[in-house]
This record gives sequence, structure tokens and C-alpha cells, in this order.
Amino acid sequence: MTQPMPYNKLAKNTLLLAAAAIGFAQTVLFAILAPLGREIGLIEVQIGAIISCSSLTLFLISPLWGRASDRWGRRKVLLIGLFGYSAGTLVFAGVFQAALLGLLAPLAALVLLIITRVGNATVMAAVSPSASAYMADITTVEERVKGMGALGAATNIGSILGPAIGGLLASISLLTPLYFSVGVTVAVAVLAMFSLPVLPKPTHTSAPKKLKYTDPRIFPLIVAGVLLFMGFAIVQQTIAFRFQDTFALNSTDTAKIVGFSLMVSAASALLVQMLFIPRIRLRPFTLLRLSMPIMMIAFAILASGETKFQFMSAMCVLGVGLGIAGPGFMAGVSVAVSSDEQGAVAGIAGACPPLGFAVGPLLGSYLYTIDASLPYWFSFSCYLLVFFFTLKFKTRH
Repeated sequence: MTQPMPYNKLAKNTLLLAAAAIGFAQTVLFAILAPLGREIGLIEVQIGAIISCSSLTLFLISPLWGRASDRWGRRKVLLIGLFGYSAGTLVFAGVFQAALLGLLAPLAALVLLIITRVGNATVMAAVSPSASAYMADITTVEERVKGMGALGAATNIGSILGPAIGGLLASISLLTPLYFSVGVTVAVAVLAMFSLPVLPKPTHTSAPKKLKYTDPRIFPLIVAGVLLFMGFAIVQQTIAFRFQDTFALNSTDTAKIVGFSLMVSAASALLVQMLFIPRIRLRPFTLLRLSMPIMMIAFAILASGETKFQFMSAMCVLGVGLGIAGPGFMAGVSVAVSSDEQGAVAGIAGACPPLGFAVGPLLGSYLYTIDASLPYWFSFSCYLLVFFFTLKFKTRH
């Protein structure tokens, strides 16, 4: 194992900035995509397909970048991800700009948006596994949990700032948040070039452990995790439609209120993880059981609410539930396996969010075209099934 070195503090801070930048970049789009898509003539399902395709790409490509960082080095792969995201986002925004100017028909714009977003996701997928692997290389076993937790917190902070800043910048233009995110990631990439040293390539004394999604020790948690993130993805994709149609908002006002609502949700989740989770001693599966009814309440309010206050309250409640469920899921899969399987199970657990986001946006958008409340009642039903599943499943977690 690589021992701590004098540059560790600077390297760790740079990794945290990279995680925050990618968290920002991934979520800034949610504040503007729905109104922006409608501006160029796309329907709800088509807008959802853009996110679903990119999330599926993240699910498929992330493990490949993790192995690539073993061969090419953590720093190189991290820089590919940061600079690649920046270039890909410029192309993605350029397609939107051409469509807004009437240079592209809606169908042509949709095809190009999906192609460019998938390409963008392909390189962006390099950041998370390389940053995590780099953090593991420069920390001792005793520091490892703290270092990985800091990466998760940095991503959450970026996720909070993304919708909030995106909503504010949308008052300039709907594409301004995308260009701003490019500036952020380029700045972090340049910093990483000068502050992250090239580490020796890792050497393995034995073949890494392999796990299957169907391993009976983790399969129940994997099912719960995918459904958990799918439900949240449905909300993130459809909440802009819900605000815009319910209150007859224009595109700019929609982006602003959606950005604020997503910020409220993410901030609630972060506060719960900082103030509530460290002070309780509940088993991971118990945390999942506790979170499900909370999030079901949020879905019911989103389905039946009629005022902005009700919708904002629902997003706050949803954030509380996610703040409880997230640590329960991650801790559950970790304690389910042995110490020499931690890397393998982390890879499987890390695939659950993009898999949920590959299904959720497209499914939620389709359900929304049938009835505006249907996506939330569908999520309510899924979480109800998971809740009863966690009650019946016998586990040591």
C-alpha cells in the first residue's frame, strides 16, 4: 500500500474539488433540461431519454475506467474525465444552441443530443472511479473510511450547488449553467494537472475478488438500491414538468424554482447525514425500513399537491428520506461481505444509482404524459413493495 506522503493534504483537497465539480456538473442539467427541451420542441419522453441514455452509459462504462486507472494511472484517467466532460458539454450545449436558433429540427436535435450526451457520459464516467482509487492509494487503512466519506460529502455539496446555481444562472440564459459548469471543471482539471503527482501503478499480489449482482448476501440490497434511485430519478426528471404545467411558468421561472427545490432536497439529505446518522445506532436494513415511509409521504404530496409550498415541502421530506436511505444502502452492502471483497462490492453498489437513473427518467416521463400524478403514485407503489420486502427479509444487517 502507498504510505501517506507530504503532498497528501493538497492531493486530497484536489480530489474533493474534482468530486464536487462532477457532482455540480451532473445536477446542474436537471434545473434546465425540461424547460430547455420544451423550448426546442421535444416532448417529455424524448427529454427523459437524454438522461436515461447517459445514465445507462455511466452504468456500463464506469467499471471499465476503474480498471483503466490500474493500467494507465489514476491521475491520467482523472484528467481524461475532467477535460473530456468539459469538451463534451461544449458540444452538447452547441447542439442546443443550434436547435434554439432553428438550425436543427426537433428530431435531428434529439438524435444529436443523445449522441453527444452519451459521449460526454463516457468520458465523465472516468472521474469517480479514478478519484476513489487515488484516494485509496494515498490513505492508510485507518484513514480510508474518512477519505471515502469526504469524497461522498464533496459530491453531495456539488449536487446541492448544481441546481441552485443553475437555476440562478438560467435568468441570463438557459444555456448559461452549462457553460458555467465547463468553466468549473476546466479550472479543477488545471489544478489537478499541477497538484496531483503521478503515483506508482498499483501492484496486486492476488486476483481481485469478483461478485455477482445475484450474490444472495447482497441481492436484496441491490434490488432495494436500484428501486430507491429509480424513484428519485423519476422525481428529478418530472418535477420541472410538474411545476411548469401546474403553475403555468415560463422556461426561466421553471428553471429557477426547480433549481431551488432540488437544492432543498439535497440540503435536507446532507443535514440528515451530518446531524442524524452519526448519532444513532441502527442497522443498515433498519435505516432502509425507516426511510421508505418517509419518502412515500413525499410521493403522495407530489402526486396530490396543488401549491408551491406543498411541492417544496415534499422535496424537503424526500431529501430527509434519501439522507437516511443512502447510508443504509451503502453500509448494508459493505457489511454483507468480507473485507477482501470490499472493492468488488463497492463497484456493484456504485452501479445502482446510474442503473436507477437509466430507467427512471424515461419511465417517469412516459407516465407523466398519461397523467401528471402517475409518476409519483408509481414510485409510491414501488417503495411500498420495497418496504414490505424489508420487513419480511431475514438478514443479519
